[in-house]
Amino acid sequence: MTHATPPGWYPDVNMPGTERWWDGTAWTGHTRSAAATQPVAPAPQPVRRGAGTTTRTVAMTVAGLLVVAAAVTGFLVLGGDDGDTRPVSTPSTGAQPTATDSAPGPTPAEGPEDDPTVLVDQLDGVTLQVPEGWEKPENTLDDASTMRTAGSYTCPGDSGSFCYHGTVTVRTAGGTDLTDMKALAEADIGTAADRAYGKNTVGDLIHGGIRSHKDLASKPVTVAGRTGYLVRRQVTTGKGPGGYMQSLVFPSAVGSETPVIVRFAFDAGQDALPLSLMDTITRGIRPIGDATGGGVGSTVAP
Repeated sequence: MTHATPPGWYPDVNMPGTERWWDGTAWTGHTRSAAATQPVAPAPQPVRRGAGTTTRTVAMTVAGLLVVAAAVTGFLVLGGDDGDTRPVSTPSTGAQPTATDSAPGPTPAEGPEDDPTVLVDQLDGVTLQVPEGWEKPENTLDDASTMRTAGSYTCPGDSGSFCYHGTVTVRTAGGTDLTDMKALAEADIGTAADRAYGKNTVGDLIHGGIRSHKDLASKPVTVAGRTGYLVRRQVTTGKGPGGYMQSLVFPSAVGSETPVIVRFAFDAGQDALPLSLMDTITRGIRPIGDATGGGVGSTVAP
């Protein structure tokens, strides 16, 4: 006979030092420190006959411990002053439980880094929703947090390189003394366009070079609850259809609030890459740990 793993507090492998409540069928949102285990009263010790004073002392000690254990149990069941009711578990042993009769234990809860629909940038403290049909590569040439359309094609220039119809990268603003969000966005858009449609890392023209450009938008925008700025530009290239660039800059929610730069590059003439998708991705940027408003766990349809 197969038995399911009973409800209880078990170690959360994604949050060391933390336990998460397993309700018998799935992980819940309740967590606690691994040190917050329920005390257990020791069993009464045998007493020799004739030791009257000792007998009374031991009995009073045991009774007192039982009262303390009952009080702690009542607090865990009824909750603290905030009225939040919390489940009670058996004391944690610090190890993953083993179900009897070969029944599988609960699968460890996944973090956002494991979610294919979420791009996590730990350094800058933000997450982005991955559009439907996009992917998150494990490695990139410039080591930036990246998501891009699935499937590459040979760039139309003479470089022999591979290109992607849509790319979004997240990086920390560096190598500049600029701190104003508008000035940073205006300074970055040229670099972003050259990286996407100008030259590759060895100087080859991947789209036949940029022939001309036209700015489409330049405006302040709220990103992850902070005021930033974006510049959007259309570029015409020597070969291929050209494309659309956007440099989005906003203060980081972590550390010293160093500005974060999100670069967008969409090939022109792609029905699956409307400019409105840039706005949708921008609205979906969240601080790490904030899953409200369709953040973590949601995909973005074009």
